[in-house]
Amino acid sequence: MVKLAVITGGSRGIGAATSKRLAKDGYRLIITYHTDSQSAENVISDVRESGCDCVAVKVDCSDSGEVMILADHPWVREGVDALVLNHAMYERGKAGELTLEALELTMNVNFTGSFLVWKALSPHLTQNASIVVLGSQLGIKGTATGADYSASKGALHSWARSLAIDVAPSGQRVNVVAPGTIDTDLVANDSPKKRTNREENIPMGRLGKPEEVANVISFLLSDDSSYITGAILHVNGGLYRP
Repeated sequence: MVKLAVITGGSRGIGAATSKRLAKDGYRLIITYHTDSQSAENVISDVRESGCDCVAVKVDCSDSGEVMILADHPWVREGVDALVLNHAMYERGKAGELTLEALELTMNVNFTGSFLVWKALSPHLTQNASIVVLGSQLGIKGTATGADYSASKGALHSWARSLAIDVAPSGQRVNVVAPGTIDTDLVANDSPKKRTNREENIPMGRLGKPEEVANVISFLLSDDSSYITGAILHVNGGLYRP
């Protein structure tokens, strides 16, 4: 039977690149999106051209009711072999000006939403299922312009590593991919000067490509990483070296 991968936020950026890479790996896919249905349709079209099947489900991952709609999908009930928790929001703002409302919103989407998706799908995860959580270098080093995002990603790192310990006896694995500065919508509106400054701060001298993150996710989902769990893999061109 063809393996099933579920990718939250699978219609844009790293999520879209991961969807296309996993299609090449032979998975059939369920991707989720929140508002951008056209991007989801574009990914479905690309995936189906590669010969794999794909469907998109509109889900607000911070809403437990909507998450259960995903969990009730017929493909999910047949068994989930790979789960990529990729969805996220990032609203820039100074750490000292962060409001409780902004913190709660970001935590609910990025951290609680990931927990809700995993919890709802956990009864359907296969014995050797692999889970990849999208973290961030900012979840370790912090940032003055996105403290809520950093906090949510730091919480994800700790939760994923704890979950990895808990599920290891069952044969399931949980790992974190922590990207650095990747060339996605988050930096699309940078001025040329700001982009140059970003690149100059990266030892490799360039931004990462979404496909480069997707390749690492593919590896962690594959049998080639069968003895790796509870790890945080940094994909950042040397920008941050823990």
